Amino acid sequence: MFKEISLADIQKDPYHLIDHDWMLVTAMKKDGLINTMTASWGTIGSLWEKPVAIIWVRPQRYTKEFVDGSDKVTLSFYPWEDHQMLGYMGTHSGRDEDKIEKCGLTTVNDDGYVYFQQANLVLFGHKLYQQDVQEACFKDETVLNDVYPKRDLHTMYIYEIKKVIAR
Repeated sequence: MFKEISLADIQKDPYHLIDHDWMLVTAMKKDGLINTMTASWGTIGSLWEKPVAIIWVRPQRYTKEFVDGSDKVTLSFYPWEDHQMLGYMGTHSGRDEDKIEKCGLTTVNDDGYVYFQQANLVLFGHKLYQQDVQEACFKDETVLNDVYPKRDLHTMYIYEIKKVIAR
């Protein structure tokens, strides 16, 4: 059973949650379609006097259409035993199959915020800002060349964290 907690009550450090455990980024379009993707890049912190999560999505990801089309997103985290499922979600596209159903995930819709019943922790985010990463802004070209050899630069999204639920 989930209960609402404060962001400060999260037991794992955010770096470990995102970089090691990974997360599902989930959004719903206005027509009710849902998609999700695994992400291991992001930040949880404070900006503009608000608790925020910052995520990055590449232009070719199907989930980008959903994130662009909604002001609401959830970031959900899972037990380590579900790491294989997260790997699948990150390497298969919802364009080609219903990967949510294939992985046996149960969706929950909380006022337009969609998450999965199997999660351990869910952050509810309201979009504050988005911007495409720009090649000209890189000060260290090794990052640009190593991370973006195809120049498929991410879009950065900043979300105010409106609610946190945990098991």
